[in-house]
Amino acid sequence: MHLIYFGDVVGRDARDALITQVPRLRTTLALDAVIVNGDNAAGGFGITPAVCDQFFQAGVDVICGGDHVWDQKDIPGYIAHEKRLLRPHNFPPRTPGSGFVTVELANGQRLAVLHLLGQVFHREYLDSPFAAAERALEGFALGRQAHAILVDMHAEATSEKQAMGHFLDGRVSAVVGSHTHVPTADARILPKGTAYQTDTGMCGAYDSIIGFAPEGPMQQFLGKMRKARMQPAEGKPTLRALRVRTDDKTGLATEIEALSLEA
Repeated sequence: MHLIYFGDVVGRDARDALITQVPRLRTTLALDAVIVNGDNAAGGFGITPAVCDQFFQAGVDVICGGDHVWDQKDIPGYIAHEKRLLRPHNFPPRTPGSGFVTVELANGQRLAVLHLLGQVFHREYLDSPFAAAERALEGFALGRQAHAILVDMHAEATSEKQAMGHFLDGRVSAVVGSHTHVPTADARILPKGTAYQTDTGMCGAYDSIIGFAPEGPMQQFLGKMRKARMQPAEGKPTLRALRVRTDDKTGLATEIEALSLEA
């Protein structure tokens, strides 16, 4: 399977660029699957049903949320029936939606996506992402129930993301980190065959502070104005992504490439 994962989409310019680029990339790269983290797609905070629908129409197969997944008021009702939009799987079972889905692709293959939220430095009081991953994958064999399994680990701490990579090495096709919006230079295939990158980075304007106009974050750092509203930075976005190719029999990674695509 040949798949691509796009890091956190921040704001309108980035999501418009993604909607434009996905159909072209599916053709030019001969992609089988496209996964996107949309945690900041709507004005920098969460995602809306309308944006989800635009992503799906452009050719995105699965959208992952993150710690901002509930920021937009219409999402709880939408996520309850739209299984391709994931919230972190380690939320309580009664929470609307799910963090684990298997989709059948146009080529007949099955892709599973598991979305987790880290605990280190996060305010949410959630179950351990490691325990949640263990439960989700119990009896779910790579190469059997799914031709490929991608895990989106949305977390602050690089150590927690790296721990998840080694925890799942050989059991999933890829563990990709999201949330910090800064790409890391460690894309590689782990010893047991799982593709890994600590953070893919964001899709957004990089002349910014993690995708936002500098004025908002600077007020918080310099004046401790914690309620200062942040706005996505304007400008030509860069799309950061991770391209992974897997073995159709084992589901393990055979190729990995970190991409930086100018919109």
